[in-house]
Amino acid sequence: MNEHTSDTFLNGRIRVRQKRSGYRFSIDAVLLASFLQPRPGDRILELGTGCGIVSLILAHRHPEIDITAVEVQPELADTAIQNVSENRMSGRIAVYCRDMKTLPAPEIREPVDWVVTNPPYRKTKSGRVNPDRQKAISRHEILVTLADVVTVSRRMLKTGGKLAFIYPAERLGELITEMRQQGIEPKRLRTVHTTRKANAKLVLVEGVAGGRPGITVSPLLAIYLDNGAYTREVADMMDS
Repeated sequence: MNEHTSDTFLNGRIRVRQKRSGYRFSIDAVLLASFLQPRPGDRILELGTGCGIVSLILAHRHPEIDITAVEVQPELADTAIQNVSENRMSGRIAVYCRDMKTLPAPEIREPVDWVVTNPPYRKTKSGRVNPDRQKAISRHEILVTLADVVTVSRRMLKTGGKLAFIYPAERLGELITEMRQQGIEPKRLRTVHTTRKANAKLVLVEGVAGGRPGITVSPLLAIYLDNGAYTREVADMMDS
């Protein structure tokens, strides 16, 4: 049996290869990619790219940006490189197998305009750790912690550069604390809910390196209607 699946997204504009039984990206990646508002010419660094889906969506939607993506797990990095090649984006997305904590590196040296990340959500000793090593590293803070991700982000951002995060709502306080300790001021926040009546499950947060205090809280984002279908906003994210 084929160990990988090949799925199309954005009405067939992007094809993504993923391991059938390993870590697979979720709708969180689509929400994160849609949260960014890069300008033409911006340089973006994605920390923990997985199969490369966030970088692929960003490159598709914003043709005039340059993206560098890092992934610590060799098999996932290889998959991301293959996905970039198969989507004919090798000239616009560079993928490196590297521990983000070692950045900057010879191939990733200059400060960037954006850092984007969908990091592990759970602390090492919280909840059941998946026996699949690839899934466990992607979901739990085994190789990288929240503090590591924010520290590296500040190191790689230019002053005025932006950090975009998707993270569990229950850890929002920790995230804001870490960002401020590293000199990244939260400037834009959007809560993500399964339905409009549900409590927030996730948060989308944008911070500015060296920014002044003052945060904009956007209207909530609901993923599903009561009948289980995607809301119009999320359906549009999935299609275009």
